[in-house]
Amino acid sequence: MQSSVALNPGIEPCLAPGRYVDSDHPAVVEFAARVAGRAAPRQAAINLYYAVRDDILYDPYRAFDEPDTYRASAVLSEKRGYCVGKAALLAAVARAAGIPSRIAFADVRNHLATPRLLKLIGTDVFIYHGITELWLDNRWIKATPTFNLSLCEKFRIRPLEFDGESDAILHPFDAAGRQHMEYVRQRGTYVDVPLDMLMPEMMATYPALTALAKDARGDFAKEAEESR
Repeated sequence: MQSSVALNPGIEPCLAPGRYVDSDHPAVVEFAARVAGRAAPRQAAINLYYAVRDDILYDPYRAFDEPDTYRASAVLSEKRGYCVGKAALLAAVARAAGIPSRIAFADVRNHLATPRLLKLIGTDVFIYHGITELWLDNRWIKATPTFNLSLCEKFRIRPLEFDGESDAILHPFDAAGRQHMEYVRQRGTYVDVPLDMLMPEMMATYPALTALAKDARGDFAKEAEESR
C-alpha cells in the first residue's frame, strides 16, 4: 500500500518498526493485510481502527511492570489490553499497512470507572492515557481505540466512531448525557512507547493494579455490567 511519506520525509520514523510498536511482527503484518486489504489509506485506517477497537478487549487489570503489557504483538496475541497497548497495536498495524503513525499521551479524568477499579487506583485520574495518531491526507489525525463496542454497551457509553478525517477522542458524555471523561493534561507524542519513562510512572501511581495482575486479574466487563 502506498503512503504519503514521500511528501514529508520527517515522518519516515513513524513508518519504521519499533520495539513496542512492532509493525514487522508476522502476526501484526498478517492482521494488517487481512483487515486493510487493498483499501486506500483512509479506508484502511478506518478498517484497522474498528478491528482493534472491537476485536481487542479493553482490560485495565494489567501488570505494568511487564513489557508485553505495552507491546503491540503481545496485545494482539492475548486479544486484550489497556489503552496504551491498544494504541500501540493500532499504530503497529497502521505502519504495517503503510500508514505512518505515532503514540500520544494525555492524563484523563474518568467519571465512569467501576467502583473496584477506582478503589484500586485511589483516584479518578488516569495518567498517560494512550492515543494513536495517524498520518492521513498530510496531517495527523487522532484515533482512540480503547473501549470495545461490547464494553461500551455495558457502560451505556456511546462508542467512539472514526471516519479517518476528524479526531476521534473519547466522548465527554455517555449515552445518558452524564460526563464520562475529560482531558486534564497533554503528555506529548512518541514514535514508540517510551517504556523507560512510562513503566516507572505507572508502577508508582498504580501499585495495587500491578499487584492484582500478578495474583488474579479482574473481569472489567462483568464489573461494568454490575455497576450499571
